[in-house]
Amino acid sequence: MTDCGMCETPIEHGYLCPGCTRALADRLQRMPRLHSALEPFLTPGATGDTTSGRTGRSEAPLPVVEHVLDLRGPGGIVGVLEDWHKAMQRDRRLSPPRSYGTIEGRISRAAHALARNAPSLAVEWPAASLLAREVYDLERDVASITGTTEQTPRGTRLGPCPAEHTDGTLCGAILRLHSGEQLVTCPWCGHTYPPATWTQLKQLIDHDEQRAAA
Repeated sequence: MTDCGMCETPIEHGYLCPGCTRALADRLQRMPRLHSALEPFLTPGATGDTTSGRTGRSEAPLPVVEHVLDLRGPGGIVGVLEDWHKAMQRDRRLSPPRSYGTIEGRISRAAHALARNAPSLAVEWPAASLLAREVYDLERDVASITGTTEQTPRGTRLGPCPAEHTDGTLCGAILRLHSGEQLVTCPWCGHTYPPATWTQLKQLIDHDEQRAAA
């Protein structure tokens, strides 16, 4: 037994619990939209008039708000995500990802690559909890400027994942079907359930829940 690196919930193995794994993937998927949400706040005055009530001569404001520019610039959101993408590829002994195109495109590629691998990273990668904390901090920094964050709906609860680990034990992470999705994906083991399997999935979930209640 160990503790989740984010919420300190006891887990049997790995570095992040299923809930924090899903939250990490959700935050990563939101990064392109959060980057775009910062754009209106680049102009001084977008976050409020800081000179109201003052008299006398004042210095001319900067053409942009510096801390917003930092988040939107090369060393901000895109720099953090690309550094983590490179670290993931390096530790897996894979070729380093290419960096090209617009900042928006680079954020999307790095964020989606990390989100897609979140379930396996949570189990296998010692740096997963550090990744989760840094992505959480990025979202909090954006929220401190925009005043809001996008919250992904929790989706419809289906029940515990019936997939088996290699040692024969059941996964048991909670499966959810999110609006607009046509594929149920376990946030812990990564097992997927297409629509054709949903009837069988329900039967397996009902059987496991009845057995657990007995």
